[in-house]
Amino acid sequence: MLFSIIVPVFNRPKEIDELLESLTKQTCTDFEVLVIEDGSVNRCQEIVHRYQDRLEIRYFEKPNSGQGFSRNYGFERALGEYLVVFDSDCLIPPHYFETVKQALRVEPFDAWGGPDRAHSSFTRLQRAINYSMTSPLTTGGIRGDIRMADTWHPRSFNMGIHRTVYRATGGYERTRKGEDLDLSIRIREAGYRIRLLSDAWVYHRRRDTLGRFVRQLHFFGRARVSIKRKHPDSFRWIHLLPTLFLFYLLTALISVFPFKSLWPLGPYFVWAVCLFLHAGWRKESLPVSLFAIVTSTLQLVSYGTGVLQEWIRGEP
Repeated sequence: MLFSIIVPVFNRPKEIDELLESLTKQTCTDFEVLVIEDGSVNRCQEIVHRYQDRLEIRYFEKPNSGQGFSRNYGFERALGEYLVVFDSDCLIPPHYFETVKQALRVEPFDAWGGPDRAHSSFTRLQRAINYSMTSPLTTGGIRGDIRMADTWHPRSFNMGIHRTVYRATGGYERTRKGEDLDLSIRIREAGYRIRLLSDAWVYHRRRDTLGRFVRQLHFFGRARVSIKRKHPDSFRWIHLLPTLFLFYLLTALISVFPFKSLWPLGPYFVWAVCLFLHAGWRKESLPVSLFAIVTSTLQLVSYGTGVLQEWIRGEP
């Protein structure tokens, strides 16, 4: 068997149903699926059972330990040559595994990852969030950029490694707070060949409310600083941009009142207009383009506050 797909799930039966349905449409079927129920209350066992005659699939239940260690649990039980991890809120396009298989034939590699996109079925808010997380006008734009391939690190919503890589690295050493970035850094430091497969993309649903999105991005900011403590060279100046944006926005808002002028917010308005136009150029709808201004602002502010919090008070 060529691929083993490991999917940890926590209280997301609807999402796992949609993910499994998308896997039934793959043009390359040389894979198995391992669903790891990570201490869920709202379990998905019955949903998984419905796919037994359509997929090579196995279901496991375990006490909650977080996504990183749940993936390790799946790695230990997988039969495939390559171990592939997806988030439970992803949809996989039909060509995905055929694309990876063809790439492996042309030039073998040890680990890979790819970008994410928004599916037409996603809500306007989810599409706006996806835009913010992939736009070149936010820090999310460096993810999945082929120009960053030499320093790029795969993330666990769309990532695969050879079985030997897992044996050598031990998989995930932390279960949350940048667990995928930590593993990717260790894979690269060990000298393994990592490929960014731009055509091996997934549809990533992400969060469905602004509150959940804000909390997620705040946590991402904290995780980046936490990873810096273990891998100092992994921190780049670009990771400080959201914090600088936060400082600018606060300073501009404070300056508006005493000067009774909106001029301090001028750079922000220019950036917002560029976001709106770029989202339109990417064929987003008018509501999504407007939402994107809100989600992009919240993305940078939330990430920036997370960086500050972890830098000032965080523990290793």
